[in-house]
Amino acid sequence: MSELATVVRAGLAVTVLLLSLGMVTWRQSRAFETLGRLDEARRQASVAAAERVELERRIQVLESRGRVVPAARDRLGMHTPDAGELVILPGAMKP
Repeated sequence: MSELATVVRAGLAVTVLLLSLGMVTWRQSRAFETLGRLDEARRQASVAAAERVELERRIQVLESRGRVVPAARDRLGMHTPDAGELVILPGAMKP
């Protein structure tokens, strides 16, 4: 085998090695980017879930009897009926 063929083979082997290492590096950098996007999506989902819980809690507070009754008195002039003001309507009995 000639000396030139040995040099060409060695150069080809080094080139293939460098290309394969470059591909591994590229693939890993893409994986890290994807993981970063996944972490960001999970963080956004967590924030959205926390906001939803806070909104549900606020709805419960706003719908509570302790808030509605005083607001009805103040804004609408409503009051809690006395016994004489109550009217019970007959309804159909469900089987």
